Amino acid sequence: LCSPSVLKVDYDVCSNYGNWLYSAGIGNDPRDNRKFNMIKQGLDYDGNGDYVRLWVPELQGIKGADIHTPWALSSAALSQAGVTLGESYPRPVVTAPEWSRHVPPRPGGSPHPRGRRGPAQHKDRGIDFYFSRKKDA
Repeated sequence: LCSPSVLKVDYDVCSNYGNWLYSAGIGNDPRDNRKFNMIKQGLDYDGNGDYVRLWVPELQGIKGADIHTPWALSSAALSQAGVTLGESYPRPVVTAPEWSRHVPPRPGGSPHPRGRRGPAQHKDRGIDFYFSRKKDA
């Protein structure tokens, strides 16, 4: 028998396997060059950072959604939170360009709780863009 402390209570075989395959970039996907945006997902599903704060104690001193992008904080904010990049918490290995739209300009300000700054600006993209084979638009 398994101890209750080792049972995964939110396990859904289909969802978990499907999401892992999707994140790995394999499987059926109608859009080319899709990337999993960890920052956007964090802002969408953990807007205040409570889940990260629970499992990453090194970042507990960072308030609100800033916890998703600690490398973007000022030295003063990191110091106040008790975080030293490269010592108490690692520096990012990679910072994807698409993350920048979810990082507020400094000083001050927090991203929108859902990680968006307004409606998407796809003026020239009609429904045919997403379903056609030609992607040079």
